[in-house]
Order: sequence, then structure tokens, then C-alpha cells
Amino acid sequence: MERWKGRVALVTGASVGIGAAIARALVQHGMKVVGCGRSVDKIEKLAAECQSAGYTGTLIPYKCDLSNEEEILSMFSAIKTLHQGVDVCINNAGLARAEPLLSGKTEGWRNMIDVNVLALSICTREAYQSMKERNIDDGHIININSMSGHRVVPQAAVHFYSASKFAVTALTEGIRQELREAKTHIRATCISPGLVETEFAFRLHNNDPEKAAATYESIKCLKGEDIASAITYVLSAPPHVQIGDVQLRPTEQVS
Repeated sequence: MERWKGRVALVTGASVGIGAAIARALVQHGMKVVGCGRSVDKIEKLAAECQSAGYTGTLIPYKCDLSNEEEILSMFSAIKTLHQGVDVCINNAGLARAEPLLSGKTEGWRNMIDVNVLALSICTREAYQSMKERNIDDGHIININSMSGHRVVPQAAVHFYSASKFAVTALTEGIRQELREAKTHIRATCISPGLVETEFAFRLHNNDPEKAAATYESIKCLKGEDIASAITYVLSAPPHVQIGDVQLRPTEQVS
């Protein structure tokens, strides 16, 4: 991770869970991390914790609603003005709505597409353009995918979510191919976790907290820090090594 010291990383959805763990790890390794979210209170608190811990990097909180393209473009413009640009883009923000395919609300589907697919694509495009205009040839785009981007579980509540994550699998490979065509050494990687103990299930089952809690009680789940470790592993790979996808599950997880 030595070569990333002082470099700029954007982490979307950095206020809680996986995003917060990734932001903390990168700051610990000396990176300048722009952590964005719809609410920045928790990111500001995390930034203060990182500073108190004496980490060599910095966490810069940025308020951004990723379902709004104008706000994303404004954020990239601010990063360019204040920090030159983005060297590492970690598309972590994602959400699930319990909207089955045969009875779900269009609004919930659209929300998942806006954040899980479109925001990821817009951030990737803008990050690449930022790297290109500064002749950055060793940048990295990392998409936090899911095991749900590789298989469909028999739970109607997450079928549309799974479709949005299958899109992330295809998009990451498409990005990799386009980067090769562009004759750049910028790399693209997917991280596909299984069950991670975060606020995810509580947001998915927001009307049934007991069901959400039960999701995490059945087995020993992954932690946000486990995903952050996968990120540092990927970023530490030698320049000639392209890690396409890291799939990680709790040892006890069946599917």
C-alpha cells in the first residue's frame, strides 16, 4: 500500500458498514479519502476518530445524493478543485428494496437501478476521465458487488436487487475491457461479499426488525473490516496483476 500514500480515493456510501470500514482502512494507510453519503454526520465523526488515532491519511466528508447525477458531477468538480482528482474510485454505495418481481413497486426498482447501477457507472466514468486528464496510468476502480451478482437465491424480496448486482458483474468486466482498449494500466475489480453484518438487512426489512436481526444471528457473518482487507489486498497487487473478482462468504454460509 506504500505507493498509495497521499493519493486520493473516493469511497461512496462511506457513512456506515462496509464503506466506513474501507474509508478507515485507506486513511490508516495514508490515503486522502473523500467519503461521500447522503448524510455526513457519521462520516465527520469517523474523520475525527481517524485523526485522534493518529492515522497518516485524512478523511474528507462530502454530502452527495448518488441518485442525483448533478450532485455526483458537482462532487467530482469539487474533488478536482480541492485535490486535483481521483486516483482510486470505490463504488461501495448500494441498497436493496423488498420489491418482488411480480408485485413490487416500480419506485423501489428504480431506486435500486439509480444507486446500484447508474451511480456506479457515472462515478466510474468521471473517475476515469479524472485519471485520463492527469495522465494517471495506475489508477483503480473497485466495485463492491455481492454474491447476489453471481447467483439468485429463492427469496422474492431480493430478486430485483440480485439483477442490479448481476449488472455490476457485467459492468466491471466491460470496464476492464474498455480500459484495455484504451491502452491504460488502470485496473477494474469486483469485490463480491456474501452476508456482511451491516445495516443492510435492517434497511431491506425496515418494517420487520426481528426478521432483519435474524439474518445476522443464524451464522457468524463477515464484518466490514473483512471487506476492507480485501480492498487493501487488491490495491497492493503488483501493477501486472489484474484481480477481476474477489468472492468471499462467511465460512458457514451455504448459498
